[in-house]
Amino acid sequence: MATQRLTKHNAAMIRAAIDLFRDRGADALLLLLDGSTDWKRISEMAQPLDKPFIVAVDSPEDLEGASEAGLKPLALNKEKAPLLERLQHALLEAAADELIRTNGEVVALYSGFQQGRLDSISHLQLDERMRQLTSRDLQMLESRVPLKTIKAVIDLAAQIGREGREGKPVGTLFVVGDTRKVLEHANDSGVDPFRGYNRKQRNLLDKKVQEDAKEVAQLDGAFIIAGDGVIEKSRQMLEVSHEDLTMSKGLGARHWAAAAISRKTKAIAVVVSQSTGTVRLYQDGHLVMRIEPMDKAVKWQEFNFEPPSSPPEN
Repeated sequence: MATQRLTKHNAAMIRAAIDLFRDRGADALLLLLDGSTDWKRISEMAQPLDKPFIVAVDSPEDLEGASEAGLKPLALNKEKAPLLERLQHALLEAAADELIRTNGEVVALYSGFQQGRLDSISHLQLDERMRQLTSRDLQMLESRVPLKTIKAVIDLAAQIGREGREGKPVGTLFVVGDTRKVLEHANDSGVDPFRGYNRKQRNLLDKKVQEDAKEVAQLDGAFIIAGDGVIEKSRQMLEVSHEDLTMSKGLGARHWAAAAISRKTKAIAVVVSQSTGTVRLYQDGHLVMRIEPMDKAVKWQEFNFEPPSSPPEN
């Protein structure tokens, strides 16, 4: 079990974040930690608190006692991920649990420079351009595809959109669910790198498989994903009619194919735009969700303390 000491410095930073949270009237306070800590003491520091105090760490075991202390625990399972990705995932999970609004305000405290030492406070003004998953959205999607599968695909798509691959932008398409009917409209566009592997070695719920998929995403063609997260095929060209579809200007062939296959089948199509990194979800031929890359969609306002000016010397 990882731990993070509640030192005098860390306690002072938590108090500063709480003060900013109250001063701004924010919707939630997010504490991103590297491990377990004294949850009861943190809760006592925040009293009275009538809005969510979210504590996020990587392992569920490290959150033992957080809920009993009146805090809102989130397990990220992102131990080796960059800070921005961990913060994005925490916001995504908090929105899914309806702890924050997609256009709300969040004060976040985290270790930006040195592990174990809380040193950064940010005021995040979320807006509608950062369209994230809400419980209502997830419930709608879950009726077609299991929640854990669609969340894994969306998380992977968001990473591809934000990071690209080796410094180059990458666009790709995932078609999730109703695989039998989807494959009726799919043809190979080249050698499938996942061909010949067993189902476990093709399951996107596995982190290693996700990394492999990032490499394959640089090649032409779509991923066909089963409801349990298994990549049935990759590098697939979709052949389906675009008639009667209405699309926004500027969207390319991947988006047309995504909308068309989601209308023809019961699948959900997830597209990563190569030009902007934006992730779009299509269901029944319609755009139902758009997720912008985190670094472009969140307005970061760093908390800077300005000491009062000194009185003029006589």
